[in-house]
Parts: sequence; structure tokens; C-alpha cells
Amino acid sequence: MSREGSLTLERGLALLQAVADAGSEAATISELAAAIGASRPAVYRLLVPLAERGLVWRDGSKVRLGVGLLRLSGQVLPQLRQAAQPVLRDLAEAVGATAHLSVAEGEQVQAIAVVEPSWTNFHVAYRVGSRHPVTAGAAGKAITLRGEPGWVATTGELQPGASGVAAPVRGLPGLRASIGVISLDPLDADAVGPKVVEAAAQLTGVLS
Repeated sequence: MSREGSLTLERGLALLQAVADAGSEAATISELAAAIGASRPAVYRLLVPLAERGLVWRDGSKVRLGVGLLRLSGQVLPQLRQAAQPVLRDLAEAVGATAHLSVAEGEQVQAIAVVEPSWTNFHVAYRVGSRHPVTAGAAGKAITLRGEPGWVATTGELQPGASGVAAPVRGLPGLRASIGVISLDPLDADAVGPKVVEAAAQLTGVLS
């Protein structure tokens, strides 16, 4: 790609991000031009290919996100699940507890991939699609974790008697996620914590 083409692509992506950042309030052409540091005519030109692909749509003088993004976003979770399966399988077998990948959506956390250990007599059945507040449970608290030790351990916050240890998935812009394990038996956080941190780092490596 030429330098000119690369700059055009970068500006187009910046424009799409500016439309998204406007939230429910559609942005005007002037606001978008100011946001990406371009002229109004340049914004009009950049909008053409985005609109043709359904990524944005013009509502009079305002611009909103297009339904084409739904088609793209619908492919994200299946691909993320597929990438996470081997990592979660290794974690579940190593710890002997149900492993999960959870993603934040606003103030809620959703489990999008779950793997149960094969060798235990009993384990937690954690349903894909389960949701809970980001402020509760190891999976949610790990997503907002900053600094060391790199993992969060909780007991009984989502299910009486259940223990969880989770670590944030870092280094992937735009993804707020955590990898963790949950068990009906007490978990040794000092032993399990490094394992979930390693699993989270492995997923980052797979997706980078």
C-alpha cells in the first residue's frame, strides 16, 4: 500500500471511530472534521466508501453508525471462542476447575466461552451467555484490575460456596475481557493465580 493509501485508510478508521464516539447523538460533518483534523470536503470523500459498505449512514447533515457493523461484529465472538478453546482447555485440565473467557459489555460481564475439566468427579456448570455485574465475581473484577498481583480471587459472590480466580486479558485494544476458573472447592489463589495470568497472556499472543 502506498503512503497516500495508508494515510487515507488511517483517516477513514479515525472517522469511523469518531462516529462511534458520538454515541447516541449523531455527529455532524463539522464535528467529525474537527475530531479527525480534516476539512469538510475530505470528510465527505471518506464517508463514501464507508457508506457503500454499510458502516455508516447519513441522516441529513448527521452521520450515524451503519448496520453493516452488526454483520462484522457478529463474527467476532465465534472467532474469539475458537481462539480461546485450546487455552481454556489447558487451564481447566491444569487446575481441575471450569475455565471461562468473559467479556465486558457496558456494566455487565458475559461468559462467551467455557471449558470443563475432563478428569474431575464434580465441577461447576457455567453456562455460556451467563451475565453478571462487572463489579461482582472474579471475572468482572479482573477486567478492571490494575497492577499486581495480576489476578483477582473471590468466594461466594456469584454462587454460594463457589470460588473464582481470574486475570485480565491485556494488550488487545478495544477488548475488555478476563480469563478465569471457578470451582466448588476452595482455590489456592497463590497457585492458581499465575496459571490464569499465563492463560490470559497466551490468549493475547494468539490474537495479536
